Amino acid sequence: MDPVVQTIALTMGVAWASGINLYAAVFMLGYMGMTGHMELPPDLQVLADPLVLAAAGFMYCVEFFADKTPGVDTGWDGIHTFIRIPAGAILAAGAVGDVSQAAQIAAGLVGGSLAAGAHATKAGSRVLVNTSPEPLSNWAASLGEDVVVIAGLWTALNHPWIFLGLLLVFILAMIWLLPKLWRGIRRVFRFLINRISGRREAQASPPQPLNRPTLPGQEDRHTP
Repeated sequence: MDPVVQTIALTMGVAWASGINLYAAVFMLGYMGMTGHMELPPDLQVLADPLVLAAAGFMYCVEFFADKTPGVDTGWDGIHTFIRIPAGAILAAGAVGDVSQAAQIAAGLVGGSLAAGAHATKAGSRVLVNTSPEPLSNWAASLGEDVVVIAGLWTALNHPWIFLGLLLVFILAMIWLLPKLWRGIRRVFRFLINRISGRREAQASPPQPLNRPTLPGQEDRHTP
């Protein structure tokens, strides 16, 4: 197996997986490194530390339930915009191994961009999924993302050429999908803003008196 191709697949794999489910990616890499199923690059060997594994496992359990609750998952994704993307860049830079500093910076830039794209695709699609009135779609989407992350990293480690081909398909699909997701998200937020503003206007306007019909003879009752 070509070590250069394997390094590229691992670098892009950890960045892509971090944008979707950072804690699952960290836990899987750390567990495989600790059990000897893979040799982690020097800068990623810290992932096999029991403390890192415990923290990643705990946060994965928290995300497992937060990611499957409508509305909560969108808030969770919003917060993790500031976590997944930098982490993806750091992991990608560490995955290239003992190379020049310029190569590590380049890997971090590409990895951060890939993590940002994967995160935007995940977060945007979950906003649209939340418009569904039933919760099963959230569970299906979240479980599917978990399976895809684990299977994708396994493929990157064992079949790097296949992973790189699938990653290229994902990037092309992401480029096609992101503008459509953005338009859908704008429609959702425009609908919510109109609902909120309409409700406020209805609460602010005083109730209007009812115009009751006048019976014959009542119009002159108080007339002197």
